Amino acid sequence: MGINVKGKIAIIGGGSWATALAKIALSNEQQINWYMRRQEQIDEFIRQSRNPSYLTGVEFDTDRINFTSDINKVVKSSDVLIFATPSPFFKGHLKKLRQKLDKKFIVSAIKGIVPEENMVISEYFEQFYNVSPENMAVLAGPCHAEEVAMERLSYLTVACASREKARMLADRLATNFIKTSVSDDVLGIEYASVMKNIYAIAAGICHGLKYGDNFQAVLVSNAIREMNRFCNAMNAVHRDISESAYLGDLLVTAYSKFSRNRLFGTMIGKGYSVKTAQMEMEMIAEGYYATKCIHEINEKVQISMPIVDTVFQILYNRCSPIIEIRKLTEQLM
Repeated sequence: MGINVKGKIAIIGGGSWATALAKIALSNEQQINWYMRRQEQIDEFIRQSRNPSYLTGVEFDTDRINFTSDINKVVKSSDVLIFATPSPFFKGHLKKLRQKLDKKFIVSAIKGIVPEENMVISEYFEQFYNVSPENMAVLAGPCHAEEVAMERLSYLTVACASREKARMLADRLATNFIKTSVSDDVLGIEYASVMKNIYAIAAGICHGLKYGDNFQAVLVSNAIREMNRFCNAMNAVHRDISESAYLGDLLVTAYSKFSRNRLFGTMIGKGYSVKTAQMEMEMIAEGYYATKCIHEINEKVQISMPIVDTVFQILYNRCSPIIEIRKLTEQLM
């Protein structure tokens, strides 16, 4: 059996980004499959015709959705699997999986890294689930779920080693409020998607410390160069770091009121502890986990990354944000 990029789409995850992706998919698809871990969330979703916990303003025609809390059932009955779970919970979902994935088209909408292994999602699927790079795509770009819910114009990049398959998926996700483009820089875009969350935390910390817009601009311009150095070290291919999948995603995550990573950083800058900030947010700030992973990877590759190092010192070594940011200001240009 071959890979069917035009076959049945499944959404894996029940959060805000998964909900936004379901809305996008249902703009073109008559029916989708949708896996959520908790059956009670599914039951309430069907009762209300909307996700009871995330993007509650978006109404769905639940007759067009095949819900299940059984990940094996959704994998077996689907061809294109769009994973949109927080990275810390990613392996927990897969532990229940008994179905093989090597004949499926896997799509990662996870803008995070697999903790412990310190792998981006495509590498993890390739190594542990025998998924070929040609059958693995990544979704990226400046595309906050809240704005998708309001149908505000947004841009998605589909990255895959096979540009033909990337284009097929991109066409399926294009709507009147979603414009799509394609790329073959899977690793670079994945790492950029991970790192922009760290830089958004840095921007939030500086905002919490009452640094102004002038400094934020300097911080972000240094961040994109730092990101570029790291991406080149991990995958030395030609890329235009100013494209929306890189710079655009960084900008919206660093500045937007919808950015949970910026909010998390702002709370840290205002004096919250990591644990208190996490508890009050009630949502995952991917950049917290990404900071440790990228810091550990960089201990091996030794790229100059003063912003990542600063965020690591603040979050994991409990160093003073005031002192660490002040030291950072002396390293920026």
